[in-house]
Amino acid sequence: MLLVPIVVLMMWLGGIVWSVTVAVTGIGLMIEWAALCGVMAPRRGWPGGVLLVVFALAWGSIMFGIATPPAVLAIYVALTVLILVRPWLGLGLIYIGFAVWAMIWLRQGEDGYANLLFLFPVVWASDVGAYVIGRVLGGRKLAPLISPGKTWSGAFGGVVAACLTGGAIAGGLAGDPSRAVVVAALLSVVSQIGDLGESWAKRHFGVKDSGNLIPGHGGLLDRLDGLMAASFVAAGLAVFAGPGQFLWR
Repeated sequence: MLLVPIVVLMMWLGGIVWSVTVAVTGIGLMIEWAALCGVMAPRRGWPGGVLLVVFALAWGSIMFGIATPPAVLAIYVALTVLILVRPWLGLGLIYIGFAVWAMIWLRQGEDGYANLLFLFPVVWASDVGAYVIGRVLGGRKLAPLISPGKTWSGAFGGVVAACLTGGAIAGGLAGDPSRAVVVAALLSVVSQIGDLGESWAKRHFGVKDSGNLIPGHGGLLDRLDGLMAASFVAAGLAVFAGPGQFLWR
């Protein structure tokens, strides 16, 4: 929770501050994903590690506007080989890369700050609502083979919390709160699917947490899995709404 004010401040500052914040976080996510895929393991992981370094350098140059032909070529070659040699690693890096791009792109424009100020609290509210309601009410498991702790009551509680938050934010900013509630519900569902997807990946690799960067809360992937998934939908809604419009319009 201590990180929330810092994230909002970086969001408000925007520009290069927000871009660097998101890009650095993206690098951390990629490192965690690579470790999850076994790339950091000695001996057997070095080929993927070399390709990961090539990909990271090329991706970083593109993120910061230095999209030289060699960088673009390097990222395509590295990703192609990674997908062929290590499909999980390659596809995961693509997923994270596009999520990072969506977060940076959403901040651009006149209403960029408002759009992020809608997206982040809605996803946070969904996470908290799902956890609290799931713990209090319990009930039927949502996906017992993937994440035994999640319940249908928790999933519904997350959607309700997201809707209340989205409606309140829209009412305080501008736009139709009823539409914001619908968008918030969609973002909540997608974020929960993203959470389940990461749980499925961890189960595949036989680990409990993606990392131990945040004591008691796992790694970056554990904290940002739902937000990454929701960012794709938010970016699509922003494109549909048009320049200078709130994504819930």
